[in-house]
Amino acid sequence: MGSDSDLSVMKTAAEMLEELEIPYEVTVVSAHRTPRRMIEYATRAVDRGLKVIIAGAGGAAHLPGMVASITPLPVIGVPVKSINSIDGMDSVLSILQMPGGVPVATMALNGAKNAGIFAAQIIGAFDPAVRQRIAGYKARLETEALGKVAALREEGWPNGFDPTPGL
Repeated sequence: MGSDSDLSVMKTAAEMLEELEIPYEVTVVSAHRTPRRMIEYATRAVDRGLKVIIAGAGGAAHLPGMVASITPLPVIGVPVKSINSIDGMDSVLSILQMPGGVPVATMALNGAKNAGIFAAQIIGAFDPAVRQRIAGYKARLETEALGKVAALREEGWPNGFDPTPGL
């Protein structure tokens, strides 16, 4: 992340990776304040065994794009609505509008949770054990959503789509 102030948003990516049993690391790498560190981090990432980089940044949000320009790894950008941002839209556009040849998968504003899931899906494309854990996670999402359908029915909310149980 570009600053430790981004941690409140970025920690949800770490939480998802933990839930899916994927090792990860968290550090500060600023495109503007520590450009040499950013270059070293991005160039050494493959040799260090990283598979995907999630880069969160607010304001001008150059970190994801700059990292993507240096590494052959997939980079997932998380625009962060920071104190110095223009309602977060500057961060979204900085990450979203990359030039041809330097792709960054861009998540929603403050969408670090989805970044963690997407990183796991990239890894799961080549790792059957990770793929199985993702499938289990998605099955739990479906079960939770269907439980909400049943709860609404039990509370008496009308619903002509789902048949009444027992009919």
